[in-house]
Amino acid sequence: MLIYTPPSTAKSIPVIDLSDSFSDNLEKRKSVAWEIHKACRTTGFFYIKNHGIASEVLQKQLDIAKQFFDLPIENKLEIDFKNSKCLRGYEPMAAQTLDEGSPPDLKEGFMSGKNLDSSHPYVQKGYPQHGQNQWPEDLPEMKTQTETYIQQVLKLGKHLAGLLALSLGLEENYFEVGYDEAVIITRMLHYPPQSEEIINNQLGCGAHTDWGLLTLLLQDEVGGLEVRNSEGEWIRAPHIPDTFIVNLGDLVQFMTNGLYLSNMHRVFNSKAGVSRYSVPSFFDLDYEYKIKRLQNLSDEFKAEPKEMTVGEYLAYMYQKTYAAKKEAV
Repeated sequence: MLIYTPPSTAKSIPVIDLSDSFSDNLEKRKSVAWEIHKACRTTGFFYIKNHGIASEVLQKQLDIAKQFFDLPIENKLEIDFKNSKCLRGYEPMAAQTLDEGSPPDLKEGFMSGKNLDSSHPYVQKGYPQHGQNQWPEDLPEMKTQTETYIQQVLKLGKHLAGLLALSLGLEENYFEVGYDEAVIITRMLHYPPQSEEIINNQLGCGAHTDWGLLTLLLQDEVGGLEVRNSEGEWIRAPHIPDTFIVNLGDLVQFMTNGLYLSNMHRVFNSKAGVSRYSVPSFFDLDYEYKIKRLQNLSDEFKAEPKEMTVGEYLAYMYQKTYAAKKEAV
């Protein structure tokens, strides 16, 4: 359990303007990539602006999230994620505990992704995160809006992966072979307001790291995200209009031998009487894409495997975490 301590307000998360990353000039793209490089070595988090997704698309996604969570609980439970082999659909309040040893997270969610029917090879192979979505009958516009949003965030995720490669001194197309079957999972989350007093270390979202490649977070004006930097200090990540907050997952930390950071983050919604809504999207490469640990960066992971597929890596992380839990019992 990571006991809650108030975050520092003395430091901030960088805001990176992506405008030049869309330039035909490679040096301009490398300049943006260098800003990403610096952020990845300090907090592992950064805001992006001028990212190419229209403001109205972002706002509509937050609006549709609020409309969905305002539905009666019985309507939401009709598409319970437990009815889905790939865990798509509604996640009831307090269904997840991200900080082991703490009470369940005070949030409810909805998960969706690329819609793949049963004939898709990866569905037939039983790969996690691959399958069909569930949608509420009472809110038909949610499907159209969210599918549009997913496609635009998927495109942005591929663009960021190219910048990530440049930031490491690699060719910009280093990850492209993993783009065709790239995974994009979008969650809509609702956090009810909490008391300013933390009871039993229960938060909206407990302290954790993400496992995959990149997370692109859209949050509303309520804010509430808190990030732990490389010095172990918790800092706030307030809402900035028309931006995403991007963070690295454990896979990048593994791939870079610890040079780039996958840092702890959490959510505490202390704004009295106001709910928080956010939409994190998790971008990962093809499950069969081989991740290779880059050489001459750091020795932090030298005792671990040098190469594995994305799917094997995620399974490895699950086994590693599960084993640690068993040992702690």
